[in-house]
Amino acid sequence: MMDKPKIEFPCRYPIKVIAAAEDGVATRVINIVRSYAPELTPDDISTRHSSGEKFLAVRITLTAEGEQQLRQLYAELMTDAAVRMVF
Repeated sequence: MMDKPKIEFPCRYPIKVIAAAEDGVATRVINIVRSYAPELTPDDISTRHSSGEKFLAVRITLTAEGEQQLRQLYAELMTDAAVRMVF
């Protein structure tokens, strides 16, 4: 049995959030992430609508400080009613 690879923190860590495409959702997602990673810059963030424009993908690369930070961030992102997935 192999152990899953360990992440060495701090590190650059990409996350992707899929949310219903509603007004303000990208700003809400970015504000939540920024509360955990205040150093975010516009270059760290990209957004893209799905082909039918029902969903919005928000990709953010942040500096992760540890597993607890990431677990809390994922949990808080999932509290937004528009958010469907975080990975």
